[in-house]
Amino acid sequence: MFLFTAFTTCGNVEQTVVKSLGNETFSGSGYYSLGIIYGIFSFSNLLAPTVVAVIGPKLSMFASGLLYSGYIAAFILPFTWSFYLTSVLIGIGAAMLWTAQGQFLVENSEASTINKNTGMFWALLQCSMIFGNLYIYFEWSGATDITETILQLLKTKTVVLLSPCMAYSGLELSFYSGVYGTCIGATTHFGGAAKGLIGISGIVIGVGEIVGGGFFGLLCKNNRFRRTSVVFLGMVVHFVAFYLIFLNIPADAPVVFKTTTQMSPYLSPSVSIALLCSFLLGLGDSCFNTQLYSILGCVYAEQSTPAFAIFKFIQSVFAALAFFYSGHLLLTWQLLIMVALGFSGTLCFFVVERMQNFTADLQEY
Repeated sequence: MFLFTAFTTCGNVEQTVVKSLGNETFSGSGYYSLGIIYGIFSFSNLLAPTVVAVIGPKLSMFASGLLYSGYIAAFILPFTWSFYLTSVLIGIGAAMLWTAQGQFLVENSEASTINKNTGMFWALLQCSMIFGNLYIYFEWSGATDITETILQLLKTKTVVLLSPCMAYSGLELSFYSGVYGTCIGATTHFGGAAKGLIGISGIVIGVGEIVGGGFFGLLCKNNRFRRTSVVFLGMVVHFVAFYLIFLNIPADAPVVFKTTTQMSPYLSPSVSIALLCSFLLGLGDSCFNTQLYSILGCVYAEQSTPAFAIFKFIQSVFAALAFFYSGHLLLTWQLLIMVALGFSGTLCFFVVERMQNFTADLQEY
């Protein structure tokens, strides 16, 4: 709970804090740091199952916790090299921590309870309450098999079709976890309250995540509640949030470094609208993530660990990419990219769900 609370808080305010340092010996970028984290995280996901199998889950979790703590401690010593070095290390540690959770979830779920459990899991994860207890034990002999399975799954039609949706989850992850808070903090119209609103925005995003995960966990008691309905809801919620952000936040908010925004938005910036968008971002994110976990758990019940590793790999690649371009593209273009990928990802998710329903109908006969 303390670990992820600290990391989430650091990530949310990182760019704003870094550009406000005024330290001539430090030339780091919060966007680049987060981009490095997710870039290393993405490729480490392909190796993490093997590493966990070799050194054991408990040691992996403990070592990963130390790497997270080192990253947080790097904020105390504002040196560019240590800032980026710890970003690399935490990317490796994150892959170890996230590898276990998918298998744990699937092993404790059945086809009739996977929707409920993924919803509750996501809500609890956002509370950072149970993460440290999620682990999986591998034998030495399974390490090579896991790597081969990952390579095989990357070629399957289901993974290929789900890739746009996974990629979109990476783009919106970077947006709500780092970019949007920075935009709020840079908005001139919010005056002296702008920096404080970053923390409030992060809290409201978390509330949206918990409400979404809890809602689907309590109401999705079986698979009769269609996954496509939840994903469609997530797309609509996010598109409403993007439109309001487009109207409410200056277009140059993500790219200003030494000053506040110079451009004027279409509406007079409103704190209420900004925080409403924060809630919608969290709610929509929970829609996509819970259903991606759910469908992967159903389709790859016997291969859940490599399947979830692939999910985190694709998600993290696009999160890293988004962090690297976030400091150079105006907000309008960033929102447009997310809309295009979100729409195509939702369509692809619908195709996969239809394929699974068709297969299930054939099996009944």
